[in-house]
Amino acid sequence: MQPTGNLHIGNYLGALRNWVRIQSHYESIFCIVDLHAITEYQDPTELRQRIREVAALYVAAGIDPVQSPIFVQSAVSGHAELSWMLTCVTQLGWLQRMTQYKAKTENREAIGSGLLQYPVLMAADILLYQAAVVPVGEDQSQHLELTRDIVQRFNSLYGETFVMPATALPSVGARVMGLDDPTRKMSKSVDSAGHAIWLLDDLKTAHKKVMRATTDSNPAVDFEQMGEGVANLLSIYQAFTECSTETLHAEFAGMRYGDLKKRVAEAVVAGLEPIQQRYRDITADPAEVDRLLDAGANRVRPIAEATVQLAKERMGLYRHGS
Repeated sequence: MQPTGNLHIGNYLGALRNWVRIQSHYESIFCIVDLHAITEYQDPTELRQRIREVAALYVAAGIDPVQSPIFVQSAVSGHAELSWMLTCVTQLGWLQRMTQYKAKTENREAIGSGLLQYPVLMAADILLYQAAVVPVGEDQSQHLELTRDIVQRFNSLYGETFVMPATALPSVGARVMGLDDPTRKMSKSVDSAGHAIWLLDDLKTAHKKVMRATTDSNPAVDFEQMGEGVANLLSIYQAFTECSTETLHAEFAGMRYGDLKKRVAEAVVAGLEPIQQRYRDITADPAEVDRLLDAGANRVRPIAEATVQLAKERMGLYRHGS
């Protein structure tokens, strides 16, 4: 995840919680992508603070740094180095077709080239560790398709070098919409008090945000004629409680919206409370976060360096010590 803005329940339900679940089934590596963040200007002091905050939230959400290394992207130089090598085999048209690039550059005159190259750096993040499975939110699936295109092209040009990664998406809660506008995905960048529930929101504030969420003109939940706001609230409830669709229908059919919001708010608060308590415990010693990040980088650096050397060899580049 990028260390920009506040992490919200969409980040948690769409990706982070899924990462926690799979870490015991795979050899997992978790990165905080600060090089991605600087494709647009970030205040340096705030960026450093956000890096530590995201790292602490990774652990608070359930990622075990002893089992799975957590590190900062820029601490491992192989990310930037491999990204350049992959850029040289990536066709410009592939990048210009990316939906997120089009959305971010629409109606903008000054566009940094980093935004265009963003997906190649993401591919480097994945391929540097020869990742077999990449657990991402729905909005990143196009980037994974591009990564596979890059793998196919590089391997066809230079021989088998990179593993072809697969995508793993959570079955429930993969796409959480804004509470104030359920037609838009919940986002860190939207500046609206009622848009998102931050993972570190005061629990009373989180409760109030749900109670003020947009619904529709119906008086009660109707699964046959449901507005997007009601569907979003039910999706959030189901994701936090992990109830079945049958249970969801049985409990909420015909329920008035005030009662629906109370139930959703209670589920959100119950989900956030233990995360926030663990976050407070972790950040009680500020140096502890830096220690776990340094340890994570030291664990993954040999893997990254081996991949960079392999790519250099395949491409005919100079290798120090060869």
